[in-house]
Amino acid sequence: MDRSLNVLVVGAGMYVCGRGTDGYGTILPALYQAKKSGLLGEVKVASAGAAGLKELEEKNHLLARMFGFKLNIKCFSDDKTAGTKSYNKAVSKGILPDCAIISIPDHLHYEVASFLMKKKISCLVVKPLAPTLKEVKKLIQIQNENELYCAVEFHKRFDRSNLKLKDILAGGALGDPLYFVVEYSQRKSVPTEKFKSWVRRTNIFQYLGIHYIDIIYFATRAIPQKVMALGQKNFLVSKGVNTYDSIQCIVEWKLPVGNKFTSTIMVNWIDPECTSAMSDQKIKVIGTKGRYEADQKNRGICIVTDEGGVEEPNPDFCGHYGSIGEVNYQGYGIDSILQYFDDICKIKRGFLTVNGLEDTRPTFKQSLIPTKVLESANQSLRSNGKWINLR
Repeated sequence: MDRSLNVLVVGAGMYVCGRGTDGYGTILPALYQAKKSGLLGEVKVASAGAAGLKELEEKNHLLARMFGFKLNIKCFSDDKTAGTKSYNKAVSKGILPDCAIISIPDHLHYEVASFLMKKKISCLVVKPLAPTLKEVKKLIQIQNENELYCAVEFHKRFDRSNLKLKDILAGGALGDPLYFVVEYSQRKSVPTEKFKSWVRRTNIFQYLGIHYIDIIYFATRAIPQKVMALGQKNFLVSKGVNTYDSIQCIVEWKLPVGNKFTSTIMVNWIDPECTSAMSDQKIKVIGTKGRYEADQKNRGICIVTDEGGVEEPNPDFCGHYGSIGEVNYQGYGIDSILQYFDDICKIKRGFLTVNGLEDTRPTFKQSLIPTKVLESANQSLRSNGKWINLR
């Protein structure tokens, strides 16, 4: 049986192809790597606007020179006169894709994922799966009705730094966890430029903080008990962007054995443009027997040049290695997508079952806990920091 997959990508933004940056994003390099590994068949990309598709083709041409071959990508954009969505056009012409990667604004995830799933197309959705628990439960229902394998692109589960934390907690070296502290931030250009058209429909906790809510659940299997969140609107509103500069969220968790701990997640997206990395991220865990600290920004590499200034790249996330014509992309951002492709292939060939992946992959069902925390944090923000008790 042919192990190659026909893939639809919905979206042509920063994460897909590095739109608005000097980079290539994560999804497009992962597609190249999948093609090189024999996992990829036909590729379609659907985007609302033609501008994103134009930049996608430019990045595709540049990556082709690096890899020594070019992906043949069929592009689809919205037909505004007929009111036809690009993803609808993409699945109504030619071969139906085996799976889709959805990388679009948060508030559109449910609409697009549910449409494709009803066409019996498995979906990998960038985080968060959806802003509300109601939407997530409905997506799980549609997935089950159509016997699909669907997952959330929680790539931080593939970061060795977080895998090490999971193993240390499971081994008991830290004793009983008492509290987690996370600091995570990105540059001002993300809300003011790259996401400006839809940033009012999300917030920094929903965009970034959800990663570490998932990591805490992934590493401990604890259940959240109550949530409180506070936020500040100073800089961005002065620039005409109505969203929070920063959010601080506290969650009380209960372990399967009954013990409780707290997590404090502090996030912002108003870091200076001159900061040495796109993401500044740190996590600390204190237990009754020890502590775990990880500076997930400083990965041990510092580059200083006349043109680029001071840079601290994260080689563990998404980077290319090798000379022109022999390039390979590596990192946990790539691994997350390739793992999904590999799982889909093995399910098609009967080597894996969907139910067999529920406890080991970031499936839609695994997103119930992070979404509940997200929904409660948003409720607390609207209530001036009121504690929200969870069932």
